[in-house]
Amino acid sequence: MSSQPEQQRKGKVSGAISDEAVAHYLDSHPEFFERHASLLGKLQLPHQTGSSAVSLVERQVEILRQRNRKLENQLRELTAIARTNDALSGKIHQLCRRLIHAADFGHTVDLIEASLRQDFNADQIVMVLFRDQLAGKDDYPELRFLRWTTSDAKEMKPFATFFKNAEPRCGQIRDAQRDYLFGDDTNEIASVAMLPLGPGSEIGLLAISSADEQRFHPAMGTDFLSRIGELVSTALTR
Repeated sequence: MSSQPEQQRKGKVSGAISDEAVAHYLDSHPEFFERHASLLGKLQLPHQTGSSAVSLVERQVEILRQRNRKLENQLRELTAIARTNDALSGKIHQLCRRLIHAADFGHTVDLIEASLRQDFNADQIVMVLFRDQLAGKDDYPELRFLRWTTSDAKEMKPFATFFKNAEPRCGQIRDAQRDYLFGDDTNEIASVAMLPLGPGSEIGLLAISSADEQRFHPAMGTDFLSRIGELVSTALTR
């Protein structure tokens, strides 16, 4: 007849242990296989791409390789973003240098257009300025790039929400906005960036269009666009 301690020992050995209990124990004791290294060679797991089995060590190595590939992809993405941001910073610096040397309001307008076309490769640009906020400067003639109006003009009603938010907007724009800004050239426009000019959009807006729908998409960051808007606004009102 077995003694009570022996029965308890056998009960513990033969008692079922749940998967969760085993997983919890191994998670709490990651050094377990260091103390029982011989088990690693005995454990077999189904291969992910076939019926043959692989050891636990081989599976761990494969998992580490997958993680490494994922980290490499993330690093490449971050590197590409950093290079793009560095290039944009250089272009904004060039815009700032151009505007510093502007002799007068007309020269400033010409330099803004030249910089956006040459440095930023903009397809089409339209700058809308409010006469009532730039009194004394509105004698500069309208061009394809520059348009004069007033903040309370009827054609500005489609932009009311944009002016109220006073933040750069990217992506598709309303038909009325697109037609007013770009006229007959709207068929070639796939995406647009609109920048408010002045605090609270008080002096107007700057619109940049692209034939590439991904050039200005709603999810993109707008920090650099905000800086361009601030630089242009300061140059126009100084």
